[in-house]
Amino acid sequence: MPDPDPEATVDLQAWVCPIALRDAPNIVMGHGGGGAMSGELIEQLFLPAFGPAADAGLGDSAVVDIGGARLAFSTDSFVVKPMVFPGGTIGDLAVNGTVNDLAMAGAVPKVMSTAFILEEGTPLDALARIAQAVGTAALAAGVKLVTGDTKVVDSGHGDGVYINTAGIGLVDDRTDIRPQRARPGDAVIVSGDLGVHGVAVLSCREGLEFGTTVASDTAPLHGLVAAMIATGADLHALRDPTRGGLAATLNEIARAATVGVSIDERALPIPSQVRDACSMLGLDPLYVANEGKLVAFVPAGDADRVLAAMRAHPLGARAAVIGSCVRDHPGMVVTRTALGGTRVVDLPIGEQLPRIC
Repeated sequence: MPDPDPEATVDLQAWVCPIALRDAPNIVMGHGGGGAMSGELIEQLFLPAFGPAADAGLGDSAVVDIGGARLAFSTDSFVVKPMVFPGGTIGDLAVNGTVNDLAMAGAVPKVMSTAFILEEGTPLDALARIAQAVGTAALAAGVKLVTGDTKVVDSGHGDGVYINTAGIGLVDDRTDIRPQRARPGDAVIVSGDLGVHGVAVLSCREGLEFGTTVASDTAPLHGLVAAMIATGADLHALRDPTRGGLAATLNEIARAATVGVSIDERALPIPSQVRDACSMLGLDPLYVANEGKLVAFVPAGDADRVLAAMRAHPLGARAAVIGSCVRDHPGMVVTRTALGGTRVVDLPIGEQLPRIC
């Protein structure tokens, strides 16, 4: 092998660094990954900058009282690459993702906004396909698209279509679902197979094709949540494990409630195709993004009936109890491995898979 050319230059700007140095002076991909870097950006930049105008929670959704009504409000942005992937498009992903953020607060989604940021040169037929997917998904979810916006950026300064959404839903006065309510003794339940969406998107990215037939599991979850609430169980916490996967979600809840979480690796519903793809790419399935899945923290005494209700719903047929909430190691997630040992499942620093939603 010849020696490297000492005169050659390296274009550092061409590198993609999903997990960057924590003291990076500029925004990097890891800041959008839903992990530690995202948290630091919110806590150390946004919240101080917003000052008293901001609510300290600043989560995926918030429940607010307006005129005597309890409303869940959420906003989200979608930059998935590619815009069309096995099982979905950025259009239905945008609708379902917003609906699910509202559902995780126990809300019935009602209305949404859609704002499109379009790159100059994007084919109109490609945009039409995505817009149609938005309409179809909104109709299926029972939400109205009531307002929106369109902006165009110069060619080369975008990536086809980005979508920003906001959603509003109604919350029953008896419902109180939030991460801070997780308690020791709670059963931890997932609604189905993990890692499917992330692998589906990766399967059609340039240079990352590996022959998988996995399709994204993007779907609206409010019907499943309604079935869980109808059991009469006191649901403590719900989350959809999107960016950062199950690992990020469990860590978020553990830290919010100051509890420990213990899960069993053997109980995790990870399809063989996802395991094989992650093994090939050196990824941990626990950190791979999901769409159309939820994690529930439920009192142990209610776990059986909640699990039965989930399994009776099409989107919860493969629901499984994967662990429990414990008093030990508060703020930390630990998994029992298939070999009988334990390992810490830490909050991801950045993002294994950028541009996944």
